[in-house]
Amino acid sequence: MADKGRKNGPMRLDRFLAEMGYGTRTQVKDMVKKGRVRVNAEAVKDADRKVNPESDLIEVDRSQVAYARMEYYMLNKPQGVVSATEDRKYPTVVGLIREALRKDLFPVGRLDIDTEGLLLITNDGDLAHNLLSPKKHVDKVYLAHVSGGLPEDAVRRFEEGIKLEDGTMTLPAKLKIQEAAGREKEWQEVLVTIREGKFHQIKRMFEALGCRVEYLKRISVGPLMLDPELKPGEYRPLTPEEEYSIKDCGNRRNRV
Repeated sequence: MADKGRKNGPMRLDRFLAEMGYGTRTQVKDMVKKGRVRVNAEAVKDADRKVNPESDLIEVDRSQVAYARMEYYMLNKPQGVVSATEDRKYPTVVGLIREALRKDLFPVGRLDIDTEGLLLITNDGDLAHNLLSPKKHVDKVYLAHVSGGLPEDAVRRFEEGIKLEDGTMTLPAKLKIQEAAGREKEWQEVLVTIREGKFHQIKRMFEALGCRVEYLKRISVGPLMLDPELKPGEYRPLTPEEEYSIKDCGNRRNRV
């Protein structure tokens, strides 16, 4: 993954400007040659010069370059957008973060193209690893609309782990039925809590029960809850409290 939490300190000027979105290293070198880059009010001649972004004043075309070592955004992922940094066919979740300072952001985990909800966008590779590792037992909660009629033992089978159609066993999970199907509705509303992220996992779990997921939305990851004020496609930086809680969650075990 991207930046694994690099320590503060000097780094090459061309790398810094590339990470801050000013182009490739080759493009940055060309900017330096043309005298467009200054460090501490002096024109720079060498693109490989070491700078400290947290203490040096770095300017491009006389405008200060804003710096962020780590960025954390909460996104309410809309349908039709892929959980990737780049894609030739579909818009990406990273492309939605227009105010990002860094060029190395990535989504923590993946939501299917037709799945909505909470997605953390960051460049903190250590945090991403901790949140995604099944060994860390970080709960992910989803709201789902399920058609086909749940079997009576569905809750128990989720608690024991579901055997998928390819023979793979999932870890124990929680299933809570929020709203049963009635005459006017052909689906049931449920909450599903898992602590792993196999390919199309929730959809495959219900398929193993003879059901079909008609709608899926992730509403939380560990202590991080999707902000109800965020409409699909909207995002905001994490608050300091949210940032602390999600980092703390990733560093400890959290049982389903």
